Amino acid sequence: MSFPNKEDRLNCWSHRDEYWKCLDEAKSETDCNEFRKKYEQFCPSQWVKHFDRKREYLKFKERLELEGYVPEEKNQTSL
Repeated sequence: MSFPNKEDRLNCWSHRDEYWKCLDEAKSETDCNEFRKKYEQFCPSQWVKHFDRKREYLKFKERLELEGYVPEEKNQTSL
């Protein structure tokens, strides 16, 4: 795979940002299917995978900062 040029990168990033914005505002992921298709169309598959993982990490980090750390023992019920 050749590295995308500047225009391709900007297209990818703008479609990624539109998709993420939709996810933040939508009630479900199905509301953003069209944005997802454009995102996958304009971004290399490795980038889509990376950006998806990055979004999950950022959401996890945000939740951790808001709710704090919850030890695993408190989440499990006794057997």
